[in-house]
Amino acid sequence: MGEKRQYFLCGVGGSGMLPLAMILRARGHAVSGSDRALDQGRTAPKFEFLKARGVGLFPQDGSGLVSRDQILVASAAIEETVPDIQAAIRLGARRLGRAELLAELFNAAATPIGVAGTSGKSTTTAMIAWCLHEAGRRPTVMNGAVMKNFVSDDAPFASALVGDGDAFVSELDESDGTIALYQPKIAVLNNVSLDHKSMEELRALFGDFLAKADTAILNLDDDETMRLAHRARSILTYSIDPGAADFNALNIAPQPFGVSFMAVDRRGGEQIAVSLKIPGRHNVSNALAAIAAATAAGVPFVDAARALSSFAGVKRRFEFVGESNGVTVIDDFGHNPDKIAATLKTLHDFPGRLLVLFQPHGFGPLKKMKAEFIGCFATHLAPGDVLLMPEPVYFGGTVDRSVGSRDIAIGVTLRHRRAEALATREACGARLVDLAKPGDRIVVMGARDDTLSTFAAELLTRL
Repeated sequence: MGEKRQYFLCGVGGSGMLPLAMILRARGHAVSGSDRALDQGRTAPKFEFLKARGVGLFPQDGSGLVSRDQILVASAAIEETVPDIQAAIRLGARRLGRAELLAELFNAAATPIGVAGTSGKSTTTAMIAWCLHEAGRRPTVMNGAVMKNFVSDDAPFASALVGDGDAFVSELDESDGTIALYQPKIAVLNNVSLDHKSMEELRALFGDFLAKADTAILNLDDDETMRLAHRARSILTYSIDPGAADFNALNIAPQPFGVSFMAVDRRGGEQIAVSLKIPGRHNVSNALAAIAAATAAGVPFVDAARALSSFAGVKRRFEFVGESNGVTVIDDFGHNPDKIAATLKTLHDFPGRLLVLFQPHGFGPLKKMKAEFIGCFATHLAPGDVLLMPEPVYFGGTVDRSVGSRDIAIGVTLRHRRAEALATREACGARLVDLAKPGDRIVVMGARDDTLSTFAAELLTRL
């Protein structure tokens, strides 16, 4: 990728596309793009940021594609009928999937580090990035979330980092099968559970992913992950429980918005205290995964672990929005049963009723995981908690809408927990404000919709 190219990114404002645009621009390529959200007038600051970085912005009507020398990059979710796709076909321009382009960049690196699994990818990727950065390794990083440590006035949307070191750290997505494109030297697998694909498909994809790596970093606490250990050439394991793992955590002490523990490298017997600024035992697990990956990349254990005490977290992962009249508002990316369960368990380590707004990230996931969503909320909501659900996020296109939020709410209610499905997010917001009392925690959950953070901030002002 030494030659300078012209890239057009369809959906340029998306969490997977924006960091790619930043990496391409930093490497001297010409970048332009379109986005449905731009056409609809949503999330304007993100597009102002892109424009200021030299990314040309066009309506999603095909007008931005004018030459066969342009390379159209689009995610698998972009339909063939979208005008940009049709324009590329007419011009005879080269077309690349988002994952194909990322794989080209990733596989060309001297030390590609891939982070995979159903949950925890973005946080673990950001943790590895911070460990390498603090060790002076100057990594390039591609993440699906904004990494707070790298946010500045010049980079408010720091979901990518461009360095000149040997490491390229990337969150890798299994949902569309494109994880098969990547050739990691270090492969991190946090967990394996039902999400976008069947368990059989996931086992095959993740197993193949591990088999390519020189070193696989595996979560000893996840049975499905360890079922795949035989596929790896060499493994390092981690566990939040004392035992046989290479990396352990001792003396875990939760706080409302943080957690401390003693990180242990059992290979050499070293220990160091870590105080995370993000809460939850699941984040202790993510931290151990990051430490293991960083050591596999050559960072001393003590240096990797010490860096995590200054790790600031990522946006929309259990993010404290504020407190008003005794009510705390939290913004969270939880959108599949595993992620939601981790957040709810972390919150229930401390007293206070939960008022949960969960906006599903699509009709498809609701249909595929209806039973798992119902089971998750029925198990992890306390008797006094309340779940409110608007209809799933929907920005157009063809999709089976036979299972909606009402189906989930009915199922949770039948399992003796409080759940309501309302027509709109605005109606849910009014209901939350009406219900909220001092001591409550309001949690705004969902993915694929940047305006959820704005909604959470507005809730705080209305309280």
